[in-house]
Amino acid sequence: MDGIVLQDVHLDLGGKRVLSGLNLHLTERRIGILGRNGSGKSTLLRLMAGLIAPNAGVVRVAGLDPARERKAMLSEIGILFQNPDHQILFPTVIEELCFGLIQMGLTRAEAEARARAFLVAEGRSHWEAAATHRLSQGQRQFLCLMSLLLMSPRMLLLDEPFAGLDLPTQARLSRHLDALSQRMITISHDPGAVAGCERVLWLETGQIRADGPPGPVIAAFGAEMARLGAADADTDLFG
Repeated sequence: MDGIVLQDVHLDLGGKRVLSGLNLHLTERRIGILGRNGSGKSTLLRLMAGLIAPNAGVVRVAGLDPARERKAMLSEIGILFQNPDHQILFPTVIEELCFGLIQMGLTRAEAEARARAFLVAEGRSHWEAAATHRLSQGQRQFLCLMSLLLMSPRMLLLDEPFAGLDLPTQARLSRHLDALSQRMITISHDPGAVAGCERVLWLETGQIRADGPPGPVIAAFGAEMARLGAADADTDLFG
């Protein structure tokens, strides 16, 4: 089956219900998941990527169980985390770019040749030997994206991809993402980051509050956020 399917999915973490009763079939080319911090957005993305498994229910990506068929997922899904420092593992750019390709079965020589060709195509051949810790936040985020694209996944999951980036870097990354052919699921607390999507889901306390075209979903989300802001809704420690 095409896309991502969730059937009656529940997930508990640390004894707390994080996702509850999710039933989704995601097939659109551009999908946004909108919600406040702590609403379960990042957890949902990790569930789709197979990094965690549900306590109950079914998750399928292109008909596969992502938590059990991890190697198959390498060509199906790539996930871009909010903080690139949680994703980058190696001290140099070329090593970082080669890692996923080697996981997919390429030899080191094959992986290096493909990574170098990719850097040339991106106008970044001078990055090859650069130390990853010396790159800027935006450059590290772009390195993570390049690492994913080298593996040619059919879908990309983006966790707050513009967080921590200045406006010019956001514009460059947005332009690059818009040009990609892959199905893309973007999560954000910022309505502007998902306004261009075909379909937007509003996730609230681990449940789908609204699901549909971006206009009405974003309007409903904005109205509720304004209501909560006016009511000082964060004062209840146990809410």
